[in-house]
Formats: sequence, C-alpha cells, structure tokens
Amino acid sequence: MSIAANIEEINQEIKSLGVTLVAVSKTKPNEDILQAYEAGQRVFGENMVQELVEKQEQLPKDIEWHLIGHLQTNKVKYIAPFIHMIESVDSIKLLKEINKHALKHDRIIDCLLQVYIADEDTKFGLDHTELIELLRDDEFSSLKNIRIRGLMGIATNTENEKVIKEEFYELKMLFDGVKSSFFRKEDTFDTLSMGMSSDYRLAIEQGSTMIRLGSTVFGKRVIKHFKAK
Repeated sequence: MSIAANIEEINQEIKSLGVTLVAVSKTKPNEDILQAYEAGQRVFGENMVQELVEKQEQLPKDIEWHLIGHLQTNKVKYIAPFIHMIESVDSIKLLKEINKHALKHDRIIDCLLQVYIADEDTKFGLDHTELIELLRDDEFSSLKNIRIRGLMGIATNTENEKVIKEEFYELKMLFDGVKSSFFRKEDTFDTLSMGMSSDYRLAIEQGSTMIRLGSTVFGKRVIKHFKAK
C-alpha cells in the first residue's frame, strides 16, 4: 500500500476515538514525508536533533514537529525556535533548559514527561518516584515557558501482549493520578502518548490519545543483503 493509503486507513481507525497520529519520519527521505503531508498528515516525529533541524528547514512550515527521542540539554537550542512538542522530557535539568530557550524565543513549548515503564535497560524515562519529585520541585513551578501536556511511555519490546497491556494500563493510571493531583484545573494536560506500530491497538485500548507510528505509515525498512565476492 502507498503512504497515502496507509494514512487513510489509520485515520479511519483512530479519528473517531480522538487519537492523534504522529508519523515517525526518522531516517525517511523528504519525498516520503511529502507524500504523507499531501495525504493530510501534519504531525511528524523525529529522534535525532540534527536530522530534525535539516528537515524543518526544507519541508513545509505548517508541519508540527515532535521530538520523540532522547534529548541532550546542549541540543535544545537548535530546536527551540520551531519545535511543536518535546515528548521525551526526563529531568528537571532538561525542563529548565527548554524553558530558558523558549523564553529567548518568546515561546511556550509543549512537553510530555517520559515515564519508564518497560522491563528493559535501554529505555529512558522517569520512574514513578522521580516523576512526583519533579512535579513537587519548587524549580518546576517557576518554569513559565514550558507547558506539560501529559505523559509518554514506551512498552517493553515483547510478543507478550499481557506484559504490554499491563505497562500501558499502569501508565494510564499514573496519568490519571498526576492529572487529578497536579493538573486538575488545567485542561491542557490531555495527552497520553503511548503505542507504536507493533502495539498501538493495545495502547489505544488502554487509553492512549497519541500514537507514534513509523513502519505502519511509511512501510517497513528494506534491508539489502549483499553476497561476498
């Protein structure tokens, strides 16, 4: 199927559920992104700052770019002028840096707090205790140029659906608890980003409002095998 057909099929599945599609365009050429754009897609997710900056310069300016990969504090300045949402915030130090550069550009930058929910050492994110400590930090309450829109999490990479469901359920319960305790009066705390191509249907079942899909939109990466001469 074409990229446009993939997007149409996904939207038929999720639009009525109020779920936002982030098309994960990392490593994808601009031609593929433009095909998705022409099919009506406007929200794209990138992992690497350098690649994101290059694409933002070359592609239509009404694209809403999301940074979904781990973000180092020294890279914030490159994306602060244009980034729509940073989904991978995992420390008060990073939030302070985002706030500093947002202030320089007279912007308020939307952020998601990334929560560690997977049974894997390779994932980033705050554990439950660290998340609450961040939200109670006096420095956090002083940051006026960032807006916390919700939480993000990445489930364990496993075939075991029970494990994935439990992780997503746990994150949804945490989201609800954080909302009632810290953001009860803020309607903008409304985003739970969980679910990728392999598990987004399970994520939606558990309450996801934003899914990050790469291969489901753009097709699987083709790996070429070369014979040794």
